[in-house]
Amino acid sequence: METTTVDVPTSDGVADACLARPDGDGPFPAVLVFMDAFGLRPRLAEMAERIAAEGYLVLVPNLFHRAGRAPLFDLAGLDDPERRGALFGQLMPLIGALTPEVVARDAEAYLDFLAARDDVVPGPVAITGYCMGGTNALRAMAAHPDRIAALASFHAGRVVTDAPDSPHLGVGSITGEVYFAHADNDQSMTAEQIATLEKALEAAGVTYRSELYAGAHHGFTMSDTATYDERATERHWSALFDLLGRTLRR
Repeated sequence: METTTVDVPTSDGVADACLARPDGDGPFPAVLVFMDAFGLRPRLAEMAERIAAEGYLVLVPNLFHRAGRAPLFDLAGLDDPERRGALFGQLMPLIGALTPEVVARDAEAYLDFLAARDDVVPGPVAITGYCMGGTNALRAMAAHPDRIAALASFHAGRVVTDAPDSPHLGVGSITGEVYFAHADNDQSMTAEQIATLEKALEAAGVTYRSELYAGAHHGFTMSDTATYDERATERHWSALFDLLGRTLRR
């Protein structure tokens, strides 16, 4: 296993990223991981390594690269709900700056970076995202349906909004398979919003699974936060590796 920091050229500068690579020459199927709002940190590297251990080359870009290299904030104390809440005040402008156009443009750069590597299997990759990363991963897949074969989204928020560019409205372009794991009682993705997303996917003829993780809170996969749920996280790994195995190892 090799885990390094790499620089990915984009149209708006360089994005720093975590790259986790299995031992050996490859080539390996590639997985793009979109971070949660707290950004690149040891927990994201651990998750990248867990995926790489299954034989995938994993790229986790700093989606906030326009604001600087990670870490952008002091992330100590994420397991304190008050500290976690205070950080969101600082993060919201960065989250809001990730417009659909920006996400699509950056995703193209990340995909080009992977495609240029000799140790990556040619062809479509898979993408997985957490919290805001799940929402933006859906946008990336909708923008590049021919280059992303599968999406796994975990405890994503604001996938369904009243805005004309709501992420769920773009699913008509998707040709790959998608999996959504929703946190229970999540105010950023309510039962009504989940139903709206599922109707949009069905209407578009997308192959999908949408599951509610009962009892799990928003952010349940992040072991460095107060919302971590070990049981739900293990379920998430099973679902993710099932999807990757079926869509990337053909």
